[in-house]
Amino acid sequence: MTYSEAAIAKVMDALSFDANGLVAAIAQRHDGGEVLMLAWMNRDAVRETLETGRVTYWSRSRGALWRKGESSGHVQTLRSFRIDCDGDALLLGVDQTGAACHTNRPNCFFQEVRGDGLVTISEPLED
Repeated sequence: MTYSEAAIAKVMDALSFDANGLVAAIAQRHDGGEVLMLAWMNRDAVRETLETGRVTYWSRSRGALWRKGESSGHVQTLRSFRIDCDGDALLLGVDQTGAACHTNRPNCFFQEVRGDGLVTISEPLED
């Protein structure tokens, strides 16, 4: 899904980027609701995502745009783009190819608190 320049301008006006120029972005499987991951976007990442339909984030560790799947092939294709009431968080409905997590798991939320510890509830996908 891609958007017009007019729509992109309205999105940019609606967003409240933090002091580092970032906004939190939650990726959710559009057809099943599974929460896949949380990452960050800057203005360039938001614009590229809306223009191309391929989800792009800002890598804080690399200090560069991170096009999801550029090395792994585990691409996220945008299906919907939602902004929360304060404009400081995004909910991206995506088609996920392969694993969403860099650990090769379906999502990044694979540890659950149980009893008095953490339990791994999802194993890496097989290649």
